[in-house]
Amino acid sequence: MSESSTESTPSVTSPTASVPPDADVAGAGVAAMSIPPDLESSLRGIDSLGFVMDVPVELTVVIGRRSMRIGEVLRLGPGSILELSKSNGEPLDIFVNDRLIARGEAVVVAERYGVRITEVLAVDEGPSRGSP
Repeated sequence: MSESSTESTPSVTSPTASVPPDADVAGAGVAAMSIPPDLESSLRGIDSLGFVMDVPVELTVVIGRRSMRIGEVLRLGPGSILELSKSNGEPLDIFVNDRLIARGEAVVVAERYGVRITEVLAVDEGPSRGSP
């Protein structure tokens, strides 16, 4: 006697599947619907940060500040040097959407300026740029 393989593949109903017009759906709830595994894993991912990874944010690195009168600004030209409030070697403030999130130091990488992060601040530690 030969054994025939009668494995059945479980059917998966898509949440967008149509319901026949003669079907009795009164009392059928969401629990009666099967969710495909790939959709289920993406729904679970909503709890993680994966869904916001493509949201643009403004990153600002402050190397210093300077208050000037309009007359001083108008006298600026090529070769002018502005003295900033931060000293050489002092940590640079790194803001994301006007909230201080880290500090770092200036570096040069392949003839471009960059910032090496040296300290990441606690969520509530950093004031926003607008506050004193």
